[in-house]
Amino acid sequence: MTPAFARLAGAALLAVAAGAAVGAGGPATDPGQRLPAQGRSTPSLIVVFIVDQMRADYLERFRSQLTGGLRRLLQDGAVFTEAYQDHAMTMTAPGQATVLSGRNPYSTEIFRNAEGVQDGRAPLLEVRGPGASPRRFRGTSLFDWIAARDPAARALSVSRKDRSAILSLGRARQAVYWYQGGQFTTSRYYADSLPAWVRSFNARAVRARAPGRVWNPLLPASAYPEPDSVTFENGGRDVAFPHRLPDGGEAVHAFVRFPWMDWLTLAFALEGVERQGLGRGPGPDLALVSLAATDDIGHAFGPNSREIHDQILRLDRWLGMFLDSLGRLRDPRRMVVALTADHGVTPSPEDARAHGDRAARSVSFASEVRALRRALAERAGRAGPGDWVRYFEMGLLVMDRVGLEARGVNVDSVVEAFAARVRRSPAVLRVDTRRSLAARDTAVDWVARRWLNALPPLLPAELMVTLRPNMRWDGGGDAKHGQPTDADAHVPLILAGPGIRRGTYGARVSVADIAPTLAVLAGVPPLERVDGRVLREALTGREAVGAAARARRSATRER
Repeated sequence: MTPAFARLAGAALLAVAAGAAVGAGGPATDPGQRLPAQGRSTPSLIVVFIVDQMRADYLERFRSQLTGGLRRLLQDGAVFTEAYQDHAMTMTAPGQATVLSGRNPYSTEIFRNAEGVQDGRAPLLEVRGPGASPRRFRGTSLFDWIAARDPAARALSVSRKDRSAILSLGRARQAVYWYQGGQFTTSRYYADSLPAWVRSFNARAVRARAPGRVWNPLLPASAYPEPDSVTFENGGRDVAFPHRLPDGGEAVHAFVRFPWMDWLTLAFALEGVERQGLGRGPGPDLALVSLAATDDIGHAFGPNSREIHDQILRLDRWLGMFLDSLGRLRDPRRMVVALTADHGVTPSPEDARAHGDRAARSVSFASEVRALRRALAERAGRAGPGDWVRYFEMGLLVMDRVGLEARGVNVDSVVEAFAARVRRSPAVLRVDTRRSLAARDTAVDWVARRWLNALPPLLPAELMVTLRPNMRWDGGGDAKHGQPTDADAHVPLILAGPGIRRGTYGARVSVADIAPTLAVLAGVPPLERVDGRVLREALTGREAVGAAARARRSATRER
């Protein structure tokens, strides 16, 4: 690493993490330094930020206090205020797989976290943990489209979570790293050993996890309208600032629940761009940075907490420092930036009640599922090593229909009896089957559309239960996500850089629109049919005309 780069990736970002560069909330970036709005050449680098569990309303709620990267993107980017992950099962794995594939989970077949990246055939390098790979991911993604045109193109994908780093890229064997056991690693799907620069970074990053390190608010207490001590947050433990990393070895594991995890991820990504040589060639390379601290803090403290407020302010400053540093390493006039999220979040029932929804509650049908399992065992006998009911998760009931019908069980009658019991709950908005969903007008029925977008055709899905807004499936954590409701589906979507017309756009769009739009800017066509559309309204003249021409040619071929 060059001395200049060491100063950028090490000293500068570390200073921001410690609060030295932002002090009591002063700007971490020069507000006058604007992202380029127009340009004619193909970008040399496409940078995509995916912020885990970032709700769209955070941008406006905290806008007056943003001074860094988020502020700059809001000022200089194309900001889509009505963007959605337009599928049910709003979890990290399906959300990440959607962003750059341009396809919903029914197509990628990544429809829930448990059907994500787990792979015992791809062990981790130099650290213990579950093996991981993208083998379950179906189809292609943006980088595949770029590489088909330019085999020399390169990609880097970095995250705290394995599923985020892996699924945002697709199946490509590029530089993919995630944080496990206190260091960044990868699996044997991608490499046989860690590069020297990764080992060096891991060795230097130890000091970031110093036991006893304290998280204090970035701004004075008067800048936060949220109460600091709320008894239902964080499981009733450590509910008020300051929050301190544990002493001893526990600091390594607790570190991921603190804002500094995002700083470390950005610092690693910045070094990775330089070490991998991204953005130096004539054609576009791809850098994906998935930031997970908002998810950990949001689950624990909720979307209306002082902690999530402070986390977004810190994320803003660190994104600003990252963009400043990257702009010194690469030509910002040839850089396209996108920002979105894999999902939003529903507040805890206690939080929702405190904000006026007295009906909010946790919902569990565990006793009904147990009764269903017993009834099926009595009718069909044991299912061998498995279970006739494979799972009931986030309202999705999946069963072994083929096996049950082979035993003479009328599955439809069993499912309808279960559905009748579920419908009695006042927390339930509706209960659907595949047949009832298929009969709906998905142009106006957002529940039907999102469930159909979520479910792979061959999945033996029998029932889809949708809760009312502010209802939460029971389980660990305070705030949760996973439902097709807008609280979990509404996310930010911002594009900035050459070829993009800055402004605010209020039309309803999908996260699946990002990939085909970036493909236009990269000058490459998708390799397969996608669900998303090109956001032509946010493209400058030449790019918009080219996108329209390609759309006409595609429509002609389909006819």
